[in-house]
Amino acid sequence: MPMRLAVIGDELAQDCRLVAKTTAELGFDAVEIRSMEGTPPHLLSDEQLSSARALLEEHGLVAAGFAPPALKVELPETDDDLRAAADLLVDSCRRAALLGAPHVRIFSFYRSGDPDPVRAGRVAASLLNGLDLPVPLVVENGTRTNTPTVRHLVTFLDELGRDDVGILWDPGNSVFSGWDATPFPADYEAGRDRIRHVHVKDPDSTLGYVRLGDGDLDWPAILGRLAEDGYGGFVSLETHWRQDRRLTADERDNPWGETFSRGGHPASVACMRRLRGWMDELTGKSASA
Repeated sequence: MPMRLAVIGDELAQDCRLVAKTTAELGFDAVEIRSMEGTPPHLLSDEQLSSARALLEEHGLVAAGFAPPALKVELPETDDDLRAAADLLVDSCRRAALLGAPHVRIFSFYRSGDPDPVRAGRVAASLLNGLDLPVPLVVENGTRTNTPTVRHLVTFLDELGRDDVGILWDPGNSVFSGWDATPFPADYEAGRDRIRHVHVKDPDSTLGYVRLGDGDLDWPAILGRLAEDGYGGFVSLETHWRQDRRLTADERDNPWGETFSRGGHPASVACMRRLRGWMDELTGKSASA
């Protein structure tokens, strides 16, 4: 199956109907669900989730994933901390199942100094032990987490010791974190066989994010390599760029609600059109090869 296009909904708007309408009109296949209707993902009601799924289906779309802040906390120090993180994860998987999402995105805990993927992996293994999760997990290389690069993620997953957990690759995070200014192709190759989902955004070094195609990453080359390697998952736009402002650190850490989405629709539409164009060129090349 060829890779498919998605967008994280709240990068466009909090209005689910507007998100679905725009996504379908621009020829994308899916919406990755984070916040909507002013509600963070981990607080969405069953009614909101069921309504979102029905709305996507009405527009010929599916959920590309569910993106709660699971394991996006400091490394647990107590049994109560560990239990709270596990409870949020279990509930997130239940919510993802209601959406019909193919996976739940998780993190590797915030780091307090240098990344420590070994310790983070061991803690995550303890947290996951005995949990019956109905939806697969993908771990993102997060900017402020213990796995800012794919190389860190591979170490984390090796410590975790589970074949059913994959990688969510976000090369923009690697650049913005300051841990790898050129994550493609070397960092990609370190874990390419374990990549199950891809986030698309374009960093301006460690300063912020810009319009797709104007930053540090060669996305046409990355998309071409993904296609060559037979990647069949979603490439999901996480714009993180606004035409008239930069997102604050708090908005990047807690990307939900009307404040976060303000100005997102025109910026994301511009990026979606570029991404759609690159994919069309790639498909044309593949068809004529």
